[in-house]
Amino acid sequence: MNIQKIKEQLILHEGLRLFPYKDTAGKLTIGVGRNLTDVGISRAEAEMFLESDINGCIEQLDKNLPWWKNLSEVRQHVLIDMCFNLGIAGLLKFTRTLNAIQWDQFDDAAKFMLESKWAKQVGERAKTLSEMMRLG
Repeated sequence: MNIQKIKEQLILHEGLRLFPYKDTAGKLTIGVGRNLTDVGISRAEAEMFLESDINGCIEQLDKNLPWWKNLSEVRQHVLIDMCFNLGIAGLLKFTRTLNAIQWDQFDDAAKFMLESKWAKQVGERAKTLSEMMRLG
């Protein structure tokens, strides 16, 4: 079977949409007719999206905070986690925190993280990440 031909046929008939939409039956759909309401996505697909999103965060951190690569792996994970959660634009608003991290003032960075509105919103996540930042 020629998979490429059937893919082309289905794209022709179903269309290709990169953002969710409601199909004619009112089902949340994405891609080439993927019914998210009834079918959802597989764990493998979720992990593929996650890996892509992590790589996107790394690219944004490389572009906006080039010094971040000099941090320990644990502290890099904190910044990736925050970038994933907040988006790069949201993360860049943490100016005091980022300045403290850049100058190896990790106790201050952890304190500033916990003083933020974000910490109140995410609760335990902020406590965990701030401790990771503090201890490295």
